[in-house]
Amino acid sequence: RKHAREFCLLFFTAGFLAGCNSAGKDAANDAANAPHVGVAKVTRQDLSSTLSIASEFLPNQEVTVYAKVSGYIRKLDVNWGTRVRQGQLLAVLDIPELQQQVQQDEAAARRSDQDVSRAKEELSRAESVYNVAHLTYSRLADVQKTRPELVAQQEIDVAQGKDLEANAGVSSAKDSLAASDEALIGAKAALERDKAMYSYSRITAPFDGVVTEIDAYTGALLPAGTSSNKGDQALCHLAEDRVLRLVIPVPESAVPDIRPGTSVEVRVPVLAKVFQGNVARVSDQVDLSTRTMHAEIDVPNANFVIVPGMYAEASLVLKEKHGALAVPVQALDRQEGRVTVFAVDRNNQIQERQVQLGIETPDQVEVVSGLEENDLVVVSNRSQLRAGLTIQPKLVSNGLTGGGL
Repeated sequence: RKHAREFCLLFFTAGFLAGCNSAGKDAANDAANAPHVGVAKVTRQDLSSTLSIASEFLPNQEVTVYAKVSGYIRKLDVNWGTRVRQGQLLAVLDIPELQQQVQQDEAAARRSDQDVSRAKEELSRAESVYNVAHLTYSRLADVQKTRPELVAQQEIDVAQGKDLEANAGVSSAKDSLAASDEALIGAKAALERDKAMYSYSRITAPFDGVVTEIDAYTGALLPAGTSSNKGDQALCHLAEDRVLRLVIPVPESAVPDIRPGTSVEVRVPVLAKVFQGNVARVSDQVDLSTRTMHAEIDVPNANFVIVPGMYAEASLVLKEKHGALAVPVQALDRQEGRVTVFAVDRNNQIQERQVQLGIETPDQVEVVSGLEENDLVVVSNRSQLRAGLTIQPKLVSNGLTGGGL
């Protein structure tokens, strides 16, 4: 009986050890057969969300230069590509009839000035006559009051009449002087007007820039560019290119992040150079048809290496954050408003976690909640994975697996 008990104990122990060895082998086989899955580590990075839009350079301002008055081009001082300063002479027109009109106005102004001088002299003479007549009448009236027998009434009446007549003469002379003054003002105004018009025979540059096109040459007749006829002959086209502008349509989603003064990186492919600009103007209104907002970027062009019409790509930083907790975009699964990731725990088992996102870039995204620094997240194809699955994690760089599931 004792030997029987010992035999049973040895049999049970052998069976237990055999079972344990079998379970260990099965677990080892499961770990060895676990799929290799690409994972990435949650790290802190400096992230920035940018908006890149292609556009073409436009002059800061551009005008078509017309003649203010009609005339023939007597002298032309510019040509294609000529750089000019504000106020620099572009051309001189020959307008003889307007020059003659100025001379006539000068003569009329001199004549009116002489008329004013004569009217002043006439007023002075009339005032002298009135003073004598009024003094004579006053003396006779005083004598009549004290010694009525010494002065006849007829003499008093004649003196009074001359006094009134002289006073009327003064009033008439003043009216004549006022009329002469008005005529002089009118003559001077006409002279200044015609002088101003004649000054337009010298066409000057309205701002610093470059002549991008010549439309007329010496001897050509330039009509006055004051009508609404768009077919009027122009002298030239002038563009300001020391500062260029890029007009970009900002998507509605980026409108809250665009403000005047925002720094912009502008890449010009044909020059293989990058320039710094800034947002100078925004319309502050979204176009209902395109759902975009008009914005303009000013780009300094001090060396004139950029030519209007060149294409450029503007990169605007919309949001920026330093030390943000970031994961590769391949780790995200977006479904019905939920964003989840497959995190890998210490036992190499997959856990599904819901996360909240912040700044997004083309390859990285900020995780506001749901993950901790140094956590591992799956960046492989999730279609063959599920929560609770044991895997063999394979750490990859920047979420690029290069193989695996």
